[in-house]
Amino acid sequence: MDAGATLDQYFRDLESRDAFAGVARITRGGDELYARAYGLASQAWRVPNSLSTRFDTASITKLFTAVAALQLVGRGALALDTGAVDFLGLSGTAISREVTLRHLLTHTSGIADDAEEEAGEKYADLFRDRPNYAIRATADFLPQFAYKPPNFAPGQGCRYCNCGYVLAGLMVERASGQTYHDYVREHVFAPAGMADSGFFDKEQVHPNLAEGADPIRDDAGALLGWQRNIYSFPPIGSPDGGACVTAADLERFLRAVHERRLLTPELTAAFLAPQVHYRDREGWTQMFGYGLWFHVEGDGQVLFYEKEGTNPGVSGLIRHYPARGLSVALLSNIEDAAWAPIDKIHDMIVGGALDVV
Repeated sequence: MDAGATLDQYFRDLESRDAFAGVARITRGGDELYARAYGLASQAWRVPNSLSTRFDTASITKLFTAVAALQLVGRGALALDTGAVDFLGLSGTAISREVTLRHLLTHTSGIADDAEEEAGEKYADLFRDRPNYAIRATADFLPQFAYKPPNFAPGQGCRYCNCGYVLAGLMVERASGQTYHDYVREHVFAPAGMADSGFFDKEQVHPNLAEGADPIRDDAGALLGWQRNIYSFPPIGSPDGGACVTAADLERFLRAVHERRLLTPELTAAFLAPQVHYRDREGWTQMFGYGLWFHVEGDGQVLFYEKEGTNPGVSGLIRHYPARGLSVALLSNIEDAAWAPIDKIHDMIVGGALDVV
């Protein structure tokens, strides 16, 4: 059995157990090596996913925010050392005046998150007392975190922070004079050729948009039903998460970055390079860049870089192996469904099964 057939059989087994619904796509330099869809885009209407299905990307959206901010740095409208508080007029909040755009993009600001996911808090719990539909504009997020005490002084630590990207998105709005959604559509999605991508309000009907839902199982693992995610996060995407894209568009974005169509050569190099140390693992180091996460081997070489995202009814990632020229786009409308498949694909790639068809 060739690698493509092996991978397809793997996904079909997951699909049969309601463990994966979505799209897997592997490319090399824009050439499609593997692209197949599995499972249902709508559990209620039994509509299958297809290669043209659009998926919520959760935190993968942070890549679009980072590129937007770096574009404005390249145009001189912002600087990486621009202070967020003074630039946005946020004096009187708990956010330190020392916090810069660089801190926000590299998760080193120390500001409090609205939900401290690293401490085990759940984002969906934010909306038990405040309706999620009350949050539509980027500034609507500020009351959820701006007055909470920081975790550490700016630059004195590294902690994943969604709200750092909310502030970065506000800086994009102030510097550009556009809403975050409009800026990203015009300056990121359009030049990258992401014609099927956007920010879609869940109150409206949009074609080819997967509905997020997670399996409800009994203690023995038997499927009892499906839980929709409509109360789990705001109804439209924001700078820290929620843009909706196809797997092909996600790969187009990364290819546009590689081809320097979105950023200057200098800022492209910075975007594709590790910036700060996050933590050490056995035999490798985890580092953050300006949105991307880097897997650095013990010899200092980057094995891959990626951005993943997860929410109720959402999981996915875009990953690139620079030495092999391979990119993997994996999007699912089930929470946590993407992680076992990316481990499988990773093992196949590093094991030498590169000619996936």
